Amino acid sequence: MGCYSCFFLICVLHSAIALTSGALMVFYTKEIFIIGHGIETASKLQGSTPHDQLLIQTSDSFSGLLLFTIGFLVFMVSSVKDSEFQSFFAKGCVLLHISMAIWRFCFEREVEDLAYDWPRHAVGDIALAISWVFFLVYSWGEKYD
Repeated sequence: MGCYSCFFLICVLHSAIALTSGALMVFYTKEIFIIGHGIETASKLQGSTPHDQLLIQTSDSFSGLLLFTIGFLVFMVSSVKDSEFQSFFAKGCVLLHISMAIWRFCFEREVEDLAYDWPRHAVGDIALAISWVFFLVYSWGEKYD
C-alpha cells in the first residue's frame, strides 16, 4: 500500500468519525451525553433552568455542526496527492489531538462532573494522534528506503 493510500485511508476513517459524531451531536445531544458520560452526569450537563438548557443545546448543536464540517473538510483533503502537504497535514493533526488531550488534562479534570471521564477521552485523543504518527513514520520510511 502506497503512502497516498495510507493517507486516504486515515483521512476517510477520521472523517467518518467526525461526520458521525457531529451529526449525532446536532440531532441526539442528550443521548450522546448519556453514552459519553452516563445518565447522572448527562442530566447535570443539560442545565437546570429552561434558559440554560436552550443555551447548552444551541452550543452543543453548533459544536456538532463544526465537527461535521471538519469531518467533511478532512474527507476533501483525503484526495490530495502531494506528499509534502500530506506530511504537513498529518503533523498538524498530531498537534491538534495532543493539544486536545492536554486541554482535557488541564481543564476537564477540574470540572467535577467530568472528572471521571477525561482519562478515557484523553486516551482517545492520543490514539487518534498515534494514527497520524504511524502515517508519518510510514511515509518517512517509504521516502528514505
